[in-house]
Amino acid sequence: MILIEETTVPDLALPVGQFKSHLRQGTGFSEDSVQEAVLNGFLRAAMAAIEARTGKILMSRDFTWELSRWPRTDGVARPVAPVTALTGVALVSPDDVETGVDLALFRLEQDTHQPCLKPVGYALPSIAQGGAVRIGFTAGMAPVWDALPADLAQAVMLLAAHYYEYRNETSLGDGCMPFGVTSLVQRYRNLRISPGHTQ
Repeated sequence: MILIEETTVPDLALPVGQFKSHLRQGTGFSEDSVQEAVLNGFLRAAMAAIEARTGKILMSRDFTWELSRWPRTDGVARPVAPVTALTGVALVSPDDVETGVDLALFRLEQDTHQPCLKPVGYALPSIAQGGAVRIGFTAGMAPVWDALPADLAQAVMLLAAHYYEYRNETSLGDGCMPFGVTSLVQRYRNLRISPGHTQ
């Protein structure tokens, strides 16, 4: 499985002004001369970390998802949520020739954590041995920053500020995330249940 981010959040869509205000209040930040590109980097890093932790795309953008086989022929769960639109499906031959598939043959079954691509008929189209399927879709919780749920927006600010404060720290463990951020994103995380284990 390969997931490719086809579009990115434009710099102008990032809440740099709000982040500067947050830093002044929370960390004593007072340098207006700090390059906005640096602050953009912290915001993007925080958004990426929260998206990875929750499996939720925060601000809308386009993706391509490539599979070499269907895990199930009656439907397949998307790797991220929420999916807002299916933009294209193409079967790819072993020699990398794409053949578009009519989108009317598919339906999107919405789910908070794992939206599912389902066939309108009995089964998803066959993938040739050595070939693949490429699925284009748009995903995101909000088209613009101000439309994000308040708890996720606050989590991004807290985590970006954490990265800013500890930007020279090399002893923090992998995946280190402040408790306040963890608690804010907890309800958005996928619930995985297996025998004797709940996460």
